[in-house]
Amino acid sequence: MAVFLLALGAACCLGAGFVLQQHAAQRAPSGDLLRWRLLLDLLRMPDWLLGIAFMIGGQALSALALSQGEVALVEPLLATNLVWAMLLARRITGTRLGRPGWIGVALIALGVTAFIAAGQPRGGGPGAGPLRYWLVFGIVSGLALLLVAVARRLPLFEEATLLALAAGLLYGLQDALTRSTFDRIDQDGAAAALVSWPPYTVVGLGVIGLLLVQSAFEAAPLRMSLPALTAAQPLAGIACAVGFLGDRLRVTPGALAWQSAGLAAIVVGVVVLGRHPALPGAK
Repeated sequence: MAVFLLALGAACCLGAGFVLQQHAAQRAPSGDLLRWRLLLDLLRMPDWLLGIAFMIGGQALSALALSQGEVALVEPLLATNLVWAMLLARRITGTRLGRPGWIGVALIALGVTAFIAAGQPRGGGPGAGPLRYWLVFGIVSGLALLLVAVARRLPLFEEATLLALAAGLLYGLQDALTRSTFDRIDQDGAAAALVSWPPYTVVGLGVIGLLLVQSAFEAAPLRMSLPALTAAQPLAGIACAVGFLGDRLRVTPGALAWQSAGLAAIVVGVVVLGRHPALPGAK
């Protein structure tokens, strides 16, 4: 129960933080896109700082959830951050949730329930060897790099979506490495964890992901970026957890079908909510 509450609390903070950050990022100079100067300009905006405070709180709660539960369990719950973002945006815009909004909320809730119930995520499996570890790491980070390279050649609206997808992949990888760090602390102690590379990679991925997210928020309305970010993070996190952390899911045909259906429902629900008029800039 603690893992559920921590993950849902993290999703709430992240959703609120994303709305506040995007509200500020759209006022940043357009020439700052994908430049570190963007973060320096945003530091002067109080609403962005408040959004960052919410995001840091959400990341702290998600780290606590990951320290007590499997990545494959926590990630689907974090995907509900779009629901909390919708509720805050609704207060800002005064727009009713309506049938599409409730359909999106229901799809995400049912998708999370179906995936967790069918998959029964659990840890304790053998971790991957170095080859598979670095293969999964390289595929996820390489795909994120490719998305950024392609995004630079596209119009701003399409660029925002690809930048958000890249950030979501990096955040999913960051979540898996966060769990890896806590596992190392449990096994060998904090001192051993601090002389290994994963904790510092977690910080580096967070900083790079922050730049990509703020650039996506600056480039286009929230509906073009937040759904992509919200959908990519759990998919990448679950893939990394199963790929190299030893997290296990049920693999019977029926369980796999329900897990696939649950993930599909989460993605569709995210897209439906992302197009809702309550989100800033949505049409």
